[in-house]
Amino acid sequence: MWGTGASSTQCEGAAPASDWLRWEREGHAPVSGEGNGFGTRYAEDFALLAGLGLTHHRLSIEWARIEPEQGRRDANEVARYREILSAATDTGVNPWVCLHHFTLPAWFAARGGFLADDWNDHWTRHVDFMAETFADLVYGWQPVNETNYYARIAYRQRRWPPGHDDVDEATRADVAIHLATAEAAARMRQTGRPVASIYGLSTAVAQDNDPASREFVERFYESSWNPGLRLFRDGVLAVPHASAVERPDLAGCFDLIGFSYYATIGAAAGHSAVHPPDASVSPLGYGIWADGLGLVLERLATEVPNTPLLVAEYGIGTQDDEVRAEYLRRGLEETASALARGIDVRGFFHWTAVDNYEWLHGYDVSFGIIDRDRTVRASAEVLRRR
Repeated sequence: MWGTGASSTQCEGAAPASDWLRWEREGHAPVSGEGNGFGTRYAEDFALLAGLGLTHHRLSIEWARIEPEQGRRDANEVARYREILSAATDTGVNPWVCLHHFTLPAWFAARGGFLADDWNDHWTRHVDFMAETFADLVYGWQPVNETNYYARIAYRQRRWPPGHDDVDEATRADVAIHLATAEAAARMRQTGRPVASIYGLSTAVAQDNDPASREFVERFYESSWNPGLRLFRDGVLAVPHASAVERPDLAGCFDLIGFSYYATIGAAAGHSAVHPPDASVSPLGYGIWADGLGLVLERLATEVPNTPLLVAEYGIGTQDDEVRAEYLRRGLEETASALARGIDVRGFFHWTAVDNYEWLHGYDVSFGIIDRDRTVRASAEVLRRR
């Protein structure tokens, strides 16, 4: 499966009833406006992708557009998203749908979001509605974007709404979002469509012999890898600083373990560092090192053996398209090498198709193989020729 990934807020702009629009208006993030225009140019975009031989695309259907007020569904938005999914299949692109890509309806956020006592009631009701409403047009589901990243950026780093820095809240949110992801996956599998995770997975490497660096690496895997993978593998959710939650019914909830890869984390003197130390640094501050993709695939093959894998996001934010092209070539080489070693990789999705809104960086960082004027960049040829 060769494709691309994107999200609603980044392509369509913040939904009027979302927590992200309020975040923008409070001055915490640049204005997203209409995104990259996907909301009106989706048919054109799908045709461009199909022409490049990229026949899978993951998009998100924004909960705040579907249910702008608690209990009130917007029939026009439901119909519009059905038109978008139909346009994809009409042009030979198989759509995958994500239900939560960092943003929430303002009404749900006001109740506490995934910290509310009744979060699961609202979430599962939404999941079931999405399955009933869109399954006939969906190729597959990737329910929650970067499950293991959300709690940190929203409740520890003040970067995403609600912008808190509270260890207890972050821990509770981490438990809830992992359960929400697995609950959604289990329900979505009943539609008969394949379901993949999207964990944000990096590997960590100690760059010195300092015991603190080795401890850093251990903590990294304990917090970033273990919760989601152990829940999938063993039916036990073990988030650091929280009581273990036994949910054997959620074991094996995914058909594929999908992940995003952007960087490998170095540990030096017990602190995070660019890895490798001499790597070029991207505009987002991480080392540009495609080899780390191979390390993730190798570790996953050990952690969840006999499980199909999906590279759900692989890309680089840069204005230098030659750098992007080389990064793509190297990533594809790492994937081919993994396949040659017997690792079951089913797909490779590039992030992203058309340059979009990069959250706190606005439109200043380019990830697309196509620019916002719909000019196809030379790096797209790497994927076309793959």
